[in-house]
Amino acid sequence: MFFKLLKDALKVKHVRRKILFTIFIIFVFRLGTHITVPGVNVKSLEQLGDLPFLNMLNLVSGNAMNNFSVFSLGVSPYITASIVVQLLQMDILPKFVEWGKQGEVGRRKLNQATRYISLFLAFFQSIGITYGFNALSSVALVPTPNPQTYILIGAILTTGSVVVTWLGEQITDKGFGNGVSMIIFSGIVSALPNTISSIYDDYFVNVRSSDLQSSYLFIAGLIVAALIIIFFTTFVQQAEYKIPIQYTKLTKGASTSSYLPLKINPAGVIPVIFASSITALPSTIIPFVQSQGWNLSWLSSVQSAFDYRTPVGMVVYAILIVVFSFFYTFVQVNPEKTAENLQKNASYIPKVRPGRETEQYLTSLLKKLATLGAIFLAFVALSPILAQQLYGLSAGVALGGTSLLILISTAIEGMKQLEGYLLKRKYAGFMNVED
Repeated sequence: MFFKLLKDALKVKHVRRKILFTIFIIFVFRLGTHITVPGVNVKSLEQLGDLPFLNMLNLVSGNAMNNFSVFSLGVSPYITASIVVQLLQMDILPKFVEWGKQGEVGRRKLNQATRYISLFLAFFQSIGITYGFNALSSVALVPTPNPQTYILIGAILTTGSVVVTWLGEQITDKGFGNGVSMIIFSGIVSALPNTISSIYDDYFVNVRSSDLQSSYLFIAGLIVAALIIIFFTTFVQQAEYKIPIQYTKLTKGASTSSYLPLKINPAGVIPVIFASSITALPSTIIPFVQSQGWNLSWLSSVQSAFDYRTPVGMVVYAILIVVFSFFYTFVQVNPEKTAENLQKNASYIPKVRPGRETEQYLTSLLKKLATLGAIFLAFVALSPILAQQLYGLSAGVALGGTSLLILISTAIEGMKQLEGYLLKRKYAGFMNVED
């Protein structure tokens, strides 16, 4: 179905141009991930081994952190800044709440605030990462560690993050799909060959000939399990709960009813990314603190509790996913604002009074959907980690659940956009559509 849709879309000139433009931007991004920051020793990162925080940074930067490239931060500062701005609109910062109600003008102000916050985060994050990795590695990442060097590296990485964000915006404006999602998507896809190669080496190259049969069976089982998870994830990501809506004031020829769609997983993939980041941070900060001479016994316990590779860490990871799922669900869908908008549009949910009762109904429904979404996200996120621990798979597999969610979400979004282009083309007789 996807390939037929893509084939039909490529026949349309302006859609073909958008797709080719997106491919060009992704090529520029991938080229930048191989340009190392001047004055650093990239080989020192190999001494860090299987560091969860490093794996997480590689996930959102397209493995750029392995090369300590100018694009190492990727779009992670911008994503964090976007979430911060969304949170500040929840009656936390009055100015942001006001901008959120100003339509297009307010949206531009919020976007500008997001860029400034992401710039601030990128600079301090780049210096913190450089200093931390330099202290953790047995081989110096920065041969001349002084304030001037760290500031210079911070400025380069911050500029790289700004460029990557700009590339994403160009894809959104002139290309195909959501720019930020496409940037992360391309990075994950680029890492797949290495993951497959490592699994092949572990189960075919570095095994005895007598064990080949069991290796074939294991790989076959792994492929079947992956296909089942992909099917299940795709189904849930597309599933919607449709709330019927009735209108009290109708214009001539308008429909008397409609529905309000809510995703079964309203929070999307953000809770998993947040939970992964939080659990990965202690594994980087604590060894750094210990390397400075603070060898406190409780630090190792904290590190173990937040390491998603341990049983306790998996439980903590799952709890964080559940907490963020509930929290971000109500960030994405504000029951109070939705009930207010329904009332303004002279519409209501059957058998539910407008106003306060509608808000309570939506709140109750969102709690149920958030519960289903949290269970789904925890299952998809933890399955690859369990597989890695049980079967000794490569470290990249541990974040496979997060990668899978991003890949499928981006692919679904892309397919819907292609369908929109083709649907628009069908009505060429009613609107001016370029062939």
